[in-house]
Amino acid sequence: MGNYSILIVEDEPKMAVYVKMGLEENDYRVDIASDGKTGADMAVSNNYSAIILDISLPKLNGYEVCKIIRKNKPKLPVLMLSAHNKIEDKLAGFDIGTDDYMIKPFDFSELLARLKALLMRAEPSTESTNIIKIGNMEINTDSKEVKRADTHIDLTAKEFNLLLYLAQNKNKVISRHELLEKIWGISFDTGTNVIDVYINFLRKKIDLPIYPKLIHTYVGMGYILKEARDAN
Repeated sequence: MGNYSILIVEDEPKMAVYVKMGLEENDYRVDIASDGKTGADMAVSNNYSAIILDISLPKLNGYEVCKIIRKNKPKLPVLMLSAHNKIEDKLAGFDIGTDDYMIKPFDFSELLARLKALLMRAEPSTESTNIIKIGNMEINTDSKEVKRADTHIDLTAKEFNLLLYLAQNKNKVISRHELLEKIWGISFDTGTNVIDVYINFLRKKIDLPIYPKLIHTYVGMGYILKEARDAN
């Protein structure tokens, strides 16, 4: 893992040093920022492989830091690591674009496994380009790029993962529960409207008036990605 550099944004010195030492023992290169503003500046100005981000930080909180990272580096993996253990906190993190969320106290081996998974998903494949085509839309699963009619579409990491899952299951109705579990890692119905919010985000970017509609709603059933025009 020597090619990976990680930024830890954490204001508890003992916690920051604990995570840093554990990662360095696994051959990661690690920097620490002790407040949100410094963390945001370092994340944007340096070429990190991933960010491990606390929520309760001085100067800027973790949510604000994540928003800044998403605005400037939408594909940079962000793992939130926080003592905030309510489902609302987790959903708030996903809403602003974090890729994963772990609650303190935690098992370091789990943190390491989740970090490795994020890095593997973010790393371009060494194999030939893998393109998914649906109508005039192309999804490059290697470079994480999306185009419609040769026009590049900017998506956040969570938007891309949602679109990719729908595309990999094209012509199949996917329930809100399945999307919540597969994309957000939540295995029970919380009553959240995060799915509807992100579907609307995608529609505004993917289904512009000049393009044929690809994302369809089946009321009471879920969503489907297809070219057919007979769904709502």
